[in-house]
Amino acid sequence: MELIVAGYVRVRDRRALTDLLAHRGKVLDQLQAVSGINPENAIRAIQDELAVIEAGLEELKPPPGSLPENEWG
Repeated sequence: MELIVAGYVRVRDRRALTDLLAHRGKVLDQLQAVSGINPENAIRAIQDELAVIEAGLEELKPPPGSLPENEWG
């Protein structure tokens, strides 16, 4: 995941990162709803991936005051 995020950061593809973040969030929600097995390891892995993606998005965040707030969010 780190290599994927690093690639998106390198080419400054914020949309790909936000899409990836949304997808991993959905996967996490689905894992948390699973019953009959213990998805603890998978949940932990997805949470780690979400942290990596969020860190990548932070790297792409423009400096304060360079863009109106509504253009970044």
